[in-house]
Amino acid sequence: MPTKIAVFVDVQNIYYTTRDAYKKQFNYRTFWQHLSAQGDIMIANAYATERHDTQQQKFQAALKHIGFNVKLKPFIQRSDGSAKGDWDVGITIDVLDAAEQVDRVVLLSGDGDFDLLLKTVKNKHGVDTHVYGVPSLTANSLVNACDTFVEIDKSLLQ
Repeated sequence: MPTKIAVFVDVQNIYYTTRDAYKKQFNYRTFWQHLSAQGDIMIANAYATERHDTQQQKFQAALKHIGFNVKLKPFIQRSDGSAKGDWDVGITIDVLDAAEQVDRVVLLSGDGDFDLLLKTVKNKHGVDTHVYGVPSLTANSLVNACDTFVEIDKSLLQ
């Protein structure tokens, strides 16, 4: 029986970490093929901000074409110049909901805020937890919380 996989992508985090570390973009198509070879992808969510620009809309359409369910949250520019488009709570709720239905949870993010989430789904539901991240920009607590850390390297970049 194939492994049932749920994948959750923190799009902003992956965009900025691969850009900052490698000056390249993450290759979602290659990633999908890599993951598909490991089992059946039952749930695939990509969390992004809605900016209403053509480039973003093309990217989001490409993610949908690959097989991702794209979840959008409004991009909020504050008067002090800072921005908000945080999906941490949404990702957490979706991972907790999915953990009962799958064998493996795959998280693409370097955000250490997710360490407790991974420990919880592992302990409560016995799921295998994998994190894909840029090593130099992934929180140690997140690396330590998952069963398997997969380094985003040139094979997953375009």
